[in-house]
This record gives sequence, C-alpha cells and structure tokens, in this order.
Amino acid sequence: MGVAVQSHYFSVGGTVPWAESGVGVVATQSLVDISYGPLGLALMKSGKSPQQAMKALTSADPGAQSRQVAMLDVRGNVAAHTGEDCIPEAGHVVGKGFSAQANLMRSKRIWPAMARAFRNSKGPLAHRLMEVLDAAEAAGGDARGKQSAAILVVNVKGSGRPWMDKVVDLRVEDSPEPLTELRRLIRIQEASVMAGAATGLLAQGKFAEAKSLLQSASRKAPELDEIKFWQGVSLLNDRKVDQALPLLKKVIAVNADWGKVLKSMARTPLLTLPPRRVERVLQRARGN
Repeated sequence: MGVAVQSHYFSVGGTVPWAESGVGVVATQSLVDISYGPLGLALMKSGKSPQQAMKALTSADPGAQSRQVAMLDVRGNVAAHTGEDCIPEAGHVVGKGFSAQANLMRSKRIWPAMARAFRNSKGPLAHRLMEVLDAAEAAGGDARGKQSAAILVVNVKGSGRPWMDKVVDLRVEDSPEPLTELRRLIRIQEASVMAGAATGLLAQGKFAEAKSLLQSASRKAPELDEIKFWQGVSLLNDRKVDQALPLLKKVIAVNADWGKVLKSMARTPLLTLPPRRVERVLQRARGN
C-alpha cells in the first residue's frame, strides 16, 4: 500500500502521506489538517472502514469543506473526500483499490489521467505510483508549479516489526524537478537495498550469492562507489584479485580512505583474504 504526491509546497512529504502496515494509508491534502493522517489510521486500526473513518473526521471538522482526503484499508476499501471549498481545479477518482486526487490544478483532466495511469501501470507499486505522478504533471500539474514530492510504501501485512514493513519512504523537499529527483532516489534505494543484502551474505560466508547481487546493484546504480567497493571485496573473497583491482582503483582514486576501510576489513570475517595479501592489493590499487 502506498501514497505518492507532488506539490508546489515545501516538504510535502511531512504532511500528505501516512501509512501503517496491516492497517491502511491516508493522503491528507488541500488546506491540510495533518491530524487526518494519524487519526484516520487509528480509526481504521480500531476496525472502522475508510468510509466510517472519513465520516467521523469530517463531521467533527469545521474546515472539512477545505480539505481533500483519501483513505484505503488493507482490504482495498477506499474513501475519498474533496470539499466544496477546495481551490479549483480540484477533484478525485475512486477505483478498485485506489484513489487519485488533486487540487489547485491547471485542469480537470488531471485526476482522471492519474486514474488511467494507475489502471494501466504494472510492476512494483513505487514505480506505478511514479507513473501516476508523471501523468498528473503531463496533464498540467499544480497551477503554482512544482517544488517537492514524496513516496511512502508499506507492506500490506504487518510483521509486528514496523521498521521492517516500510518498503519505500523517500522525500524530495525542494527541487526544480522533484519527480526526476524522486525517481533517482527510488533507483538508488533499490540498489542500496540489494547491496545491503549482499553485505549480509558476505557476513554469512555466502560469497557467490553476494557477488551476484552486487553485480545487479552496480548495474542499477553505477555511480555509487560504495557498491563498487563491495564488489571488489566479494571478488577478493573469491580470490579474483585481477578482477577486483579495477573496481578498487576507481573508488580509491575518488576517496583514498576506501583503502583504509579495506585494510580494516582484513580483521573481520567480511574479507577472507589474508592481511598480507590485502596490503599487496592496496599497493597495486594505489599504483605503488
């Protein structure tokens, strides 16, 4: 389950998207009352449907006609509200398991375009949500322009470990091209998650699996020196020094401290090459 948003509003990720694994998601927009997020989740957690939660909150809110809110629960039930006093153009579309909504837009075409994009999208939810934001921008976008964006995705079923249930939580606080930057961050996160899993495999002595995962991570984010470094480590563990050297040379040329890190790792199970051989590798990597 997830929420994605773009706005001409600084740090929109701190106000609009709310989610809890095993419960649901909330998007609270327009003249935002942030309490709709945590209270909406709390009501759904207590057993209320999104429709019941929405009615409870809007009926107690004197500013409800200036709010725009959507709620979705783990069963795919959806409720949406666009108050009559939301700044035009404003509206929403509710579909099977989703809501697309927007306010202060350049045209009424935007939320229908978002809904079509979601229905036609495939793949991981974060990528599908990015397609929806792209469709909104292509249809005209925010009448004021663009400044920030955010995406929040959680697992549907809660594990009892909230820190494990958050799949994506990324924000672009202030940028001339927030969607471009958000897409870059999603790619970097995906590569970093793969690299993190690979280091766990290294710690378990599963060097072949780690090497394969790091290769995939490096293809996804070739600009990340950290992933190149861990690729080099995995190759050293496989005693493929000649293949490791070009990678290590690159990262050490950018930051000489990677050499110190490699030397320190020789005292841990993450690097199985004997310390003397590590020293010789470092000499070659530094061009000595």
